[in-house]
Amino acid sequence: MFSTPSRTFLVTGANTGIGRATAEGLASHGHRIILAGRSVAATTTAMETIHLATGNDHLEHLPLDLADLESVQRAVDALLTDGRPIDVLIANAGVAGQRGRTAQGFELAFGVNHLGHFALVTGVLDLVLAGDAPRVVVVSSDSHYHAKGLPEDRLRSATRSITGLPEYARSKLANVLFAQELARRVPATDLGVHALHPGVIASDIWRRVPEPVRSLMTRKMATTTEGAQTSLWCATSDDLSGQSGGYYADCAPKEPSAVATPELAEWLWRKSEMWIA
Repeated sequence: MFSTPSRTFLVTGANTGIGRATAEGLASHGHRIILAGRSVAATTTAMETIHLATGNDHLEHLPLDLADLESVQRAVDALLTDGRPIDVLIANAGVAGQRGRTAQGFELAFGVNHLGHFALVTGVLDLVLAGDAPRVVVVSSDSHYHAKGLPEDRLRSATRSITGLPEYARSKLANVLFAQELARRVPATDLGVHALHPGVIASDIWRRVPEPVRSLMTRKMATTTEGAQTSLWCATSDDLSGQSGGYYADCAPKEPSAVATPELAEWLWRKSEMWIA
């Protein structure tokens, strides 16, 4: 049993995969963990598992469906009403290999992986800035290197590809751009913003990829515990104190795609603000 925690971490998609491994790693140090996710049952099970593994009972569920901006706003309102600072927000949740639209009509991967997180982070940014050595950690992917840009018509229509993977790449490019632009807008002395590639991980993010493709894709991938290591490092390492806007893999800096320009990042920020309004 841990005493009153000194720091608060919010992890989206914390009921499974890399998110749960990240939440468990943080919980093992006695932190307060807010597990944000859609399913009450799945998140309750994750909290029970984490409690048994760590002895930490400072675990809370925040209902959050990133595919529905109204749900994101309810989550933002709940956090603002609670009023406690959020020291580190880890934008981890994501979908891959799925096809469709969000509740507001955006391409599914873009809407969940970027736009829902954009609305969440900007909505509670004052709570994060009130935290102790605050950080925003954005889980992207090396898949972002495959995206050639962000054509607006593709972002605002249903998934067109059969696999959903080109759309996933664009959403991961958006993650990198979001982190870079947030770092430009908030000084590193006030907030550390870090984007990362977790590795190629056999997580539930691939659950909607049809068999036998999914088995072929995941059989040589790393575990979720291994995949959480760079997220944990970006969230807690003193090595990153005073730094912001970087992209990391294997707990080390890595150069992002040349497509991730300040001009495209500013465009995406401006459009995202319009789309969540």
